[in-house]
Amino acid sequence: MNGLTNPRRPTGRRTVRGRLPGLLAVTALGALLAGCGIRATEVPTDFGPAPSRVRCSLGEPEVSSRADRGLPVQVFLLCGSSLVAVDRTVRVPDGAADSGRRALIAQGLLDQLSAPPSAAEKEAGYTTHVRSGIAVSGPRRGDPDDALRLSAAPGDLSSSALAQIVCTLSDSAAAEGDGSVILAGPGRDTPRRYQCTDEVRARPGSERPPSSETTGG
Repeated sequence: MNGLTNPRRPTGRRTVRGRLPGLLAVTALGALLAGCGIRATEVPTDFGPAPSRVRCSLGEPEVSSRADRGLPVQVFLLCGSSLVAVDRTVRVPDGAADSGRRALIAQGLLDQLSAPPSAAEKEAGYTTHVRSGIAVSGPRRGDPDDALRLSAAPGDLSSSALAQIVCTLSDSAAAEGDGSVILAGPGRDTPRRYQCTDEVRARPGSERPPSSETTGG
């Protein structure tokens, strides 16, 4: 029986001695971290990427870029899946007649809508679906006095582009300020009154501005 085991050398002592250097190293590391004011942890931490500009949030416009002010306006750009108003200015010659002034303001607004967003706007996530080159004119004979005719038929525009145009014009001096605007295309179609609703502002890509018939001027 003595040939099987040695009572003076317990079998478990070798295991304890083998683990002792590792335990001492872990204890020393924990003390070192505690001395530096850092709590040791077994869970890896990930603080994520560095913070960036908040989406759809813009700072105040630079004063230098608005030194040659004009008429303060707002245009609706796309950000995410909704329309968001941003500040702009348009220049309107003094002395223009009422219908002519309305068309000039509308043209300035469309030019702003079709212009590429600024660097700050792009960084914040703003885009536009209004293509360049759309012209605006006043009413024809038989149209309502506050009608605006576009060089592109409203029905040919995408839902997002039409929503941008309707919401921008209906909220400006180009319309009567009742949340709607009367539009028609270049053809013989009768002008229709388009409305900028909460649903259109929230989902311009899927909600086309509702329209209704109008009577002549």
